[in-house]
Amino acid sequence: MFFWGFDPTYILLIPALIFAFYAQSKVNSTFHRYLQVRSRSGYTGAQVARELLARNGAENVHVEEIGGHLADHYDPRDQVIKLSPEVYESSSLAALGVAAHETGHALQHAEHYAPLGIRNNLFPVANIGSTLAFPLFFIGFLFPRGAGGVLMDLGILLFLGALLFQVITLPVEYNASRRAMAMLEAGGYIARDEVGDTRRVLSAAAMTYVAATAMAALQLVRLLFLRNLRER
Repeated sequence: MFFWGFDPTYILLIPALIFAFYAQSKVNSTFHRYLQVRSRSGYTGAQVARELLARNGAENVHVEEIGGHLADHYDPRDQVIKLSPEVYESSSLAALGVAAHETGHALQHAEHYAPLGIRNNLFPVANIGSTLAFPLFFIGFLFPRGAGGVLMDLGILLFLGALLFQVITLPVEYNASRRAMAMLEAGGYIARDEVGDTRRVLSAAAMTYVAATAMAALQLVRLLFLRNLRER
């Protein structure tokens, strides 16, 4: 089954790897394409984020510029929306979509959106799982049966926590995008004929989360396959 250190079960991950490569390529190309398309409203990403926060009673959330490409995110600990320069300073459709999406996360936090709370509670488990699952599993794979099986099962359980985190991330991200589009349209920040292009930016970004979930799911299948193989 294993040839000179080569693990053929990696073949199980090939579909997810191809999908992940495609998703990352898609989000980069789509973002850069619509970064060149200016919105007719003329608002920058920073302005949109601040106005949407004010309109929704979340003035306590700050908007800051940070370095990094596509490093935009909402920090719930400090209640800060952090936008990259290409989003913060730009009035492009891509910038408005991303800024509104991160604002959506801030509003989820303010409204105690249940899936977001579940994801935040799972984060410590997922962090431990992603760090320790594979070392424990493969140490157990090398150990004799009994103690080895316990370590492998523990690794699988820890990785299951990481997978659950990826799964619950999907509704959180899609909800933030739906909020973003609704707020941009209702506020007149994008015109009717700009809606489709802005949605394409957010849809491409969401695809990366789907790819990450698919990769985690196939990794779990691989671990279960190896666990079953070890017991033969």
